[in-house]
Amino acid sequence: MENEIKKTCLHGEHRALNAQMSPFAGYDMPIEYEGLDLEHQAVRTAVGLFDVSHMGEVDVEGPEAIRFVNHIFTGDVSLMHDGQALYGMMTNEQGGVVDDLLVYRKTSEAFLLVINAANIEKDVAWIATHAIGYDVKISDRCSDYGQLALQGPESEHMLKQVLGIDGSDLSFYTFKTLEDGTIVSRTGYTGEDGFEIYSSPSTIVDMWKKLIASGVTPCGLGCRDTLRFEAGLPLYGDELADDITPLEAGLGMFVKLDKPEGFIGVDVLKAQKIEGVKRKLVGLELAGGATARHGFEVLDMEGAVVGHITTGYNSISVGKNIAMALVDARYGTLGTELQVRIRRKTVPAIVVKKRFYTPNYKK
Repeated sequence: MENEIKKTCLHGEHRALNAQMSPFAGYDMPIEYEGLDLEHQAVRTAVGLFDVSHMGEVDVEGPEAIRFVNHIFTGDVSLMHDGQALYGMMTNEQGGVVDDLLVYRKTSEAFLLVINAANIEKDVAWIATHAIGYDVKISDRCSDYGQLALQGPESEHMLKQVLGIDGSDLSFYTFKTLEDGTIVSRTGYTGEDGFEIYSSPSTIVDMWKKLIASGVTPCGLGCRDTLRFEAGLPLYGDELADDITPLEAGLGMFVKLDKPEGFIGVDVLKAQKIEGVKRKLVGLELAGGATARHGFEVLDMEGAVVGHITTGYNSISVGKNIAMALVDARYGTLGTELQVRIRRKTVPAIVVKKRFYTPNYKK
């Protein structure tokens, strides 16, 4: 059936560990194993292991690979060196975000694009359509890769001790390709030091088993969300969308408006940069214990709706009731007093920095 739920190569391993499973982006994925708080703290203090095999991979190869990737990507891949990864976005003609992604530069004629699971079909079609007229070959590699994320301050040690892979030579956002084609990058989505590993499904299963047997904590998508949120990292569908621009989301540092050949949507974003954004993604600290959830209304002190919550949690690491919200830019100044409507009540809130937790990346 077309809508049948998909399974990653590690689905049997999750079942064997009695993970709490739930549909996510068309896949049956683990939400938690022993508990969200425990898994969250394992990543912050030691090391945790995530199955992220649901993510999508697309190869771009050919003489015009740099020109083409620069055409669809907000970053400038001509400035990258081989073995470097770069975060950025694909934007539409209106400047909204088609997806945020990682670009891995293997060579000047070979790039790997890592896209969000929920957007695979849309993204692959978008990339292929805009590749027309460029001397490049686009290959959907989603079924060829499984992917692990080994995250936390002990991740480098466990990578070497258990898998025999030395990650000490990798700085933040660099990668290397092993003899068997496995890609190991010093990247992640948790605010901690860590590695992401791309390899054949069978190799990924073998690596997972070894790491779990060694005592690494298996982690579900539940704490993946709490970890990234505390570190101020956006999630597509919450902080980013087709109708939210990178500048509104506060991601201007990943948008190179001065690239010689520009990119799709660049003129809209240039104008927005000059005129100033009308909406702004902000952090909020809420009074009381009630948690703000995605879509809840944000009000000014007179009760007028001025925005909405994109993500909210009672933070595990920070110990505060916090949220991110997209609000009218007039209310985006640090210290601005606002309110959040939670069910039938309004809860006081104040605008704070949206990076609630200071990341511990290896530079």
